Amino acid sequence: MLRQSIIVTAGALALTLGGHRLLPELGGFTPVLESLLPWLGVVVPVLLVGALATRSWQVILAALVPATVWGLMFGPTLLRSPPGGPSDLSVATLNVGATNADSADAMRTVSRDRDLVAVQELTAGGPAAKVLNDRFPYRYRIATVGLWSRFPIAEARKADIGLDWARALRAVVVTPKGRLTVYVMHLASARPGQTAQRDETLSYARRMVDRDDSEHLLLLGDLNTATTDRKRSGLVPPLSDAQQEAGTGFGFTWPASFPVTRPDHILYRGMVATRAGVERAAGSDHRAAVASLRLAA
Repeated sequence: MLRQSIIVTAGALALTLGGHRLLPELGGFTPVLESLLPWLGVVVPVLLVGALATRSWQVILAALVPATVWGLMFGPTLLRSPPGGPSDLSVATLNVGATNADSADAMRTVSRDRDLVAVQELTAGGPAAKVLNDRFPYRYRIATVGLWSRFPIAEARKADIGLDWARALRAVVVTPKGRLTVYVMHLASARPGQTAQRDETLSYARRMVDRDDSEHLLLLGDLNTATTDRKRSGLVPPLSDAQQEAGTGFGFTWPASFPVTRPDHILYRGMVATRAGVERAAGSDHRAAVASLRLAA
């Protein structure tokens, strides 16, 4: 029974890892599974220990199959080194949390030495915005999302992501290296069995990116879409992911106490990511996603 259980479990795990995009969405449950996909690797050591206990080479080889698949999928992420080099922008994005009593401290930490800071779940007249207003000369805010900049904002407006309330904006920032179009978005939430509205907002975001002919484009925000979620493939490509290009590790941002997935993203085009990472933010249930970028010539 032990041998059969290990072989069956190993086969199912390998197929789930390698073929997750072929699985039916099952009413929105599969994208949630995909959000936690790297964590399926915790089953591998258990299988290997059980396989060794059987002293059967066939069972041991079966247990090595999902280990190999996981290593091929996620090994490069764990072994990647930031490219480094000069950068023109230091950026951060944070879902600060609407009920965060420590939002001022969170923004003091996250905004330090940044050129652009995007924030989601802002509260009207809250301390987070006041801290950022004191630190940055330029800003644009609409409802619960905002962008603060060290560089002039030439134009700004609400961006439509298909929701009845404003949760996205588009701004053009004039940097020393040229104009940069910046989107800040907080897409609809995704929960088990409830991903339809999130998927619709993702479609709106993709259409905006496709219509926008800006040479340098940056998308910051809480997209409620993990790096391994099949639906994010609508944005990456055509955009690149700063964490995937220049970060170390998975860069999980949620929940802050023990991050298991990454709904917060820094996506771009017409630039080169030189560094990327994650920072703690006091009181928020998210960690901040941060990156340094260089505008491509």
